[in-house]
Amino acid sequence: MAQLKTKPTGAGVTAFLNAIEDPRRRVECRTVAKIMRAATGARARMWGPSIVGFGHYHYRYESGREGDWFLTGFSPRKQSLTLYIMSGFRGYPSLMKRLGKYTTGRSCLYLRRLQDVDLEVLTDLIESSVEHLRRTNS
Repeated sequence: MAQLKTKPTGAGVTAFLNAIEDPRRRVECRTVAKIMRAATGARARMWGPSIVGFGHYHYRYESGREGDWFLTGFSPRKQSLTLYIMSGFRGYPSLMKRLGKYTTGRSCLYLRRLQDVDLEVLTDLIESSVEHLRRTNS
């Protein structure tokens, strides 16, 4: 079975955030980090070279594949701030309607600018996702 390439590293989160060139993106990342830390109660860790993750859970698929992953996290990509909402978005239609301007992938929330979304709704979404993962993976 293939091993996951993205794993926790010993790299410093503060140094990573400080190295973000765009000052607006740097502030956005610090804001998201505070929200995610409060939602998980966990300190930030680097996962691979460019993902900041919070907490962890163990997953096991019906196929037998299993591993460990972060509860929630983000990555400051060039085109957008990518937030990892690991429970996906299907269970949160009312939050998604009220969130603001975004696009999604399977469990990725892409934000061009943090100011384009309602931070209270974003916080509720992150907290709900973390709670769901803890409930279903304990």
